[in-house]
Amino acid sequence: MFRQMYEEKYMRFPQGRTKAFTLSYDDGVEADKKLVAILDKYGLKGTFNLNSLLWDCENWHGRMDRQTTYETFKGGVHEVALHGARHIFLDKVPLPEAVNEIVQNRVYLEDMFGRIVRGMAYAYNSYNDEVVSVLGSLGVTYARTTEASHSFAIPRDWLRLKPTCHHGDPKFEELTDKFLSARADGEFKHREPLLFYVWGHSYEFDDNGNWQVIERAAERISESGDVWFATNGEIREYVRAYESLVFSMDGERVFNPSYRTVWVEIRGNVYAVAAGKQILFDKG
Repeated sequence: MFRQMYEEKYMRFPQGRTKAFTLSYDDGVEADKKLVAILDKYGLKGTFNLNSLLWDCENWHGRMDRQTTYETFKGGVHEVALHGARHIFLDKVPLPEAVNEIVQNRVYLEDMFGRIVRGMAYAYNSYNDEVVSVLGSLGVTYARTTEASHSFAIPRDWLRLKPTCHHGDPKFEELTDKFLSARADGEFKHREPLLFYVWGHSYEFDDNGNWQVIERAAERISESGDVWFATNGEIREYVRAYESLVFSMDGERVFNPSYRTVWVEIRGNVYAVAAGKQILFDKG
């Protein structure tokens, strides 16, 4: 038995969970209301990426008007995030125009909902290195692409964030099965936490007549009992809090400088490290 494997530290989600599930849906369309109702029914949480200059475009997948959008997301259970003021190709305009597209969108949505908005999904999956390089200075902490990873690994590049898959991916059901059966805490090594990140457009369920796809997945995941349901932003902030932990040189003490409790596993034991507190691990 290689003891050094037990000395590794692993992030754990709230209450020590090893798995998290989140969704990301674009454009702010009428079908979002039905999707929100399904998520609420099963206690799941999602992020909805909104434009701010395209209200009530019924010929564009039935976009909601401003008031309906506000009523749908005002409760704060689900996150609202950026999708560009006009849903343009950010990589096909001069950088100042791309910046203005993001800034206008952020200012508008923050004023509309009375909360800070720091997440984003690229409209048309359009971005380049120049756009990515300015996002941090605009206050954006994550930006989702549409490039499927087919992985449950915690993202490393949060400004080129790859979801696990689209809900219409041929592997969606297979990935759901794999996620639900996986046991990160049952591995001898490589006990990393798992994140299942699904994206899409809710109008696609209407177009394809397959709302049962998301409802069946929501029901199964909600019944698993070992998954943290969170918005994209909540997961990003939790990972940032974990990454801010300060360990002693020998790895036996940890200090949490963040504002929230963070869970960490070492030697098979899970510890809750409260905000602003230091703990000493039990060497067993």
